[in-house]
Amino acid sequence: MLFIEYPTCSTCRKAKKWLDDRGAAYEDRHIVSDNPRAEELRVWQKKSNQPLKNFFNTSGMRYRQLNLKTKLPQMSEAEQLELLASDGMLVKRPLLILEDTVLVGFREQAWEEALS
Repeated sequence: MLFIEYPTCSTCRKAKKWLDDRGAAYEDRHIVSDNPRAEELRVWQKKSNQPLKNFFNTSGMRYRQLNLKTKLPQMSEAEQLELLASDGMLVKRPLLILEDTVLVGFREQAWEEALS
């Protein structure tokens, strides 16, 4: 398992504690210092069965600064992936990368189902 987080994010800390409390073995990756690459994001998006827009941190300051709410619909998928890969603060977190699925954000029930 790969756990991608921003350590000061309260949701990431909650998710990490949840994993630790269950004794889950995972590799930890900082979303800003080791930002996901466009190709990784493309693979993860397909494995998640979610639209690419769900990978954007819509509550983040960078998202609002770049006015992405209005710009994203006009961007191609490739442009969106490159944008996500350019700045880890644009990526919704945490991400949990499993062999057969990818979980975006922390929803305890979904994580419980995926790990059982």
